[in-house]
Amino acid sequence: MDQIRTGSLIRRLRTERGLTQKQLAERINVSDKAVSKWERGNGCPDVSLLTALADVLGTDTQALLSGSIEKNESEKGDMKKLRFYVCRDCGNIITAASDASVTCCGSRLSPLEAQKADESHQLKVEDIGGEWYITSDHPMTKEHYISFAAFVSDSCVMMFRQYPEWAVNITIPMYRSGKLVWYCNECGLFYRELRPKR
Repeated sequence: MDQIRTGSLIRRLRTERGLTQKQLAERINVSDKAVSKWERGNGCPDVSLLTALADVLGTDTQALLSGSIEKNESEKGDMKKLRFYVCRDCGNIITAASDASVTCCGSRLSPLEAQKADESHQLKVEDIGGEWYITSDHPMTKEHYISFAAFVSDSCVMMFRQYPEWAVNITIPMYRSGKLVWYCNECGLFYRELRPKR
């Protein structure tokens, strides 16, 4: 941890939130002298304070440790570039429209890399008069299952949570082209293109 960079960041975030050193100190149960010391780069917050300090300042502990906040460039693309993150511990599903620092259950998550589904991993898609009906013969056991499927177009995403021992039965309105994306807890993230028939 670079004391000067971290101190400078604490000062910047504190003033952006309109807090005095005393107000910040009261919220995390330290003295205002401690906050002043950090901001001058003459010391660092104790590790036990980082989570509370990050919460009050509206940032994360990684930013405090590094002393900088990396801003994403404005994402000019579309939702088709949506990134999916899945926590291996609790099964939490997180999406982001651009690069993000994502953690869950104490672990940093990486975006899943989608692979084009081959014949053995395909979901069955049937046109049922203005809707896509999606099913699968994929195993849905407690050990091996599809945890979610999503339809991603240029401006929206529809996500469908799936559970072990449930059959995959999804109906999606057929109103625009997009990608069908699904995640198997053992095999990873897959996709296939969907286009309405004209």
